[in-house]
Amino acid sequence: MVAHLKNKNKESQWFGYKRVKPDEKARLVETVFDSVASRYDLMNDLMSGGIHRLWKNRLVAMLRPSASKLLLDVAGGTGDIAFRYRQQLRCNINGGEAAAGDKTHITICDINKEMLDVGKDRAINRGYLKGFKWVVGNAESLPFADNSYHLYTISFGLRNVPKIDDALEEAYRVLKPGGQFFCLEFSQVTNPALRKIYDEYSFRVIPKIGEVIANDRNSYQYLVESIRQFPNQTELAARMKKAGFEKVRYINLSGGIAAIHTGIKL
Repeated sequence: MVAHLKNKNKESQWFGYKRVKPDEKARLVETVFDSVASRYDLMNDLMSGGIHRLWKNRLVAMLRPSASKLLLDVAGGTGDIAFRYRQQLRCNINGGEAAAGDKTHITICDINKEMLDVGKDRAINRGYLKGFKWVVGNAESLPFADNSYHLYTISFGLRNVPKIDDALEEAYRVLKPGGQFFCLEFSQVTNPALRKIYDEYSFRVIPKIGEVIANDRNSYQYLVESIRQFPNQTELAARMKKAGFEKVRYINLSGGIAAIHTGIKL
């Protein structure tokens, strides 16, 4: 237990490869997403060649959208996961768009108001006027009651949370008994040859794309570095178990470039 407490939230002292104080990291991460909010989804397409869309579709399929489930999507400000869930729900029920709107129960929580504003605008552009709640909140201290949600998702957001273990404990707290946790995140490439190619691309190309498209090289340099500082598949699974989750598993995507981690609150 002492060793666990000593190592808890160890990523909070790193902003990419730069050593910082936990409070400073939170401020720096917020600055990054203030900067990239308007181009965030475009940059995801460019950086991944659109593959992130397939990963997200895989995640949403695993959620098995249902009108009876309450979904909390954390760090989901631009709505990418929420909108996919809504679309899948529409396909699963009778009554078309009106019925989907009435039966959608999705809370999108993000610490960054700029990202939420982008998501709200995208929802309006899609005609999604009902079924979504947009909440400014911190993954480390969620503004929701215990045992509130059937599903918790966090997609490409956990590595940007300064106190990862606190966020996992909060996810466990707000889920109902039997509730499911899903984390889609960049992870550790398992094949050495692919890892070498991926590292070369990440450090040489992605910051350059950020500089040209988003006029912000530094933010994308941080994002590349943050992936390398994030726990690998087995370590994150172990930390999920320490937070209380059971039946913890992970699925590698594209050779481990990303992974989906799952767990259940029993």
